[in-house]
Amino acid sequence: MKMNTLAASLILTGAFGLSTLSATAEAHVHENTALDTAVSSDFRQTKNSARDTYRHPKETIEFFGVEPSDTVIELWPGGGWYAEILAPYLAEKGHYIGGNFNANPDDEKQRNGYRAKAGKKFEKWIVDNKAKLGNASTVTFDPPSFYAMGKDNSADVVLTFRNLHNWAMKGYLEPVFDSAYKVLKSGGTFGIVEHRANPGMDAKTGYMDQAQMIKLAEKAGFTFVESSEINANAKDTKDYPKGVWTLPPRLALDDQDKEKYLAIGESDRMTLKFIKK
Repeated sequence: MKMNTLAASLILTGAFGLSTLSATAEAHVHENTALDTAVSSDFRQTKNSARDTYRHPKETIEFFGVEPSDTVIELWPGGGWYAEILAPYLAEKGHYIGGNFNANPDDEKQRNGYRAKAGKKFEKWIVDNKAKLGNASTVTFDPPSFYAMGKDNSADVVLTFRNLHNWAMKGYLEPVFDSAYKVLKSGGTFGIVEHRANPGMDAKTGYMDQAQMIKLAEKAGFTFVESSEINANAKDTKDYPKGVWTLPPRLALDDQDKEKYLAIGESDRMTLKFIKK
């Protein structure tokens, strides 16, 4: 099972003494410094770093136990909010893989659609920033045509941020979880951040039921490790005219009650960690 460096250091102390603890703890501090550097880097877009107060990237990545040497697949990176942090963090020793939209679909209408354009833009970003991102790459992950995320048992971590409702509305959620399970190594981590529903809410609101998501992941074979309130927001009442998109950053009602929704902030989010045993 994948174990974080600090926990491992405590176990090793009894067997190998203080010097081993010191060396391991030093490595842990180095990893934290590398993550701090990635989060605070001016490589990130200002509009993205401005949202750290709601998205807590450092704490979230630490919660999932992502290490600099890991192979990490991020599903649907979109505009690259987390990729701007994860890809540089993994550039030296690890491997960042974006589970990207199909950038070159056969259908002409799809080629001119949002997904294809976003997919091409993300691929270009990877190429244009190779010096910063190392061997970062993409894999086409675009249900229902493309579910596979790579070779079986090849990844240390699979992450998804605020995507579950999109797959749920199309009936793709269960095979997505199955595919994540297949691509992960034994001991690998499946990390989820998603808008958290009140019981009985429809996925069309953008919110998902936490207990149901845990149950679905366990059905795919995962073991639930723990949840975190890192990305919680008690101000989110979840009863808006246009669902979660009423809140920032989308502000789907434009200027209508804008100050009210800005005061609430971004959505209340579940943060869930699973492992593949």
